[in-house]
Amino acid sequence: MASIGHAAVGMAAARSQSKSRATRGALARSMLLWSALSLLPDIDVVGFAFGVRYGDPWGHRGATHSFAFALGLGLLLGLAARRCGRSFWRTAVLASLVVASHPLLDTLTDGGRGCALFWPFDDTRHFAPFRPIPVAPIGLGFLSQRGLSVAAVELVLFAPLFAYALWPRRRPAARP
Repeated sequence: MASIGHAAVGMAAARSQSKSRATRGALARSMLLWSALSLLPDIDVVGFAFGVRYGDPWGHRGATHSFAFALGLGLLLGLAARRCGRSFWRTAVLASLVVASHPLLDTLTDGGRGCALFWPFDDTRHFAPFRPIPVAPIGLGFLSQRGLSVAAVELVLFAPLFAYALWPRRRPAARP
């Protein structure tokens, strides 16, 4: 999957967290942070440089693509949010859902080896029974005609999330 769909999830999460009086700059920063969080499970590709193979437990779409990873990271971010005066539970739940959305979306792709959703209890890689999202070429291959085609498909599939995230918000009417 190209990262477009994952970023759309992060942007929508940021919008759901934003206050109606948030400035555009604050909302943009929030969208950037939540989108980065939605992309975080792909940090596992760094392992390739250290000899970690694709199918290893810590390989691509392994441990970082599990529900345990999403829950653990969500709880850590909830603790950090509480230290900043924000709601622990709201942040922990939303962060866990955003991170968990990544492997769930990856199971909807037509390539790769599936995701180890239940690691560390089970290393089995899973795919969804319906796989409408084409897998994107890795690296500079994304700039190819195939990569652009995958990006176009994702833009269409995730258009509702982008619309929700970017739709202008009505400002509350000033009281006389």
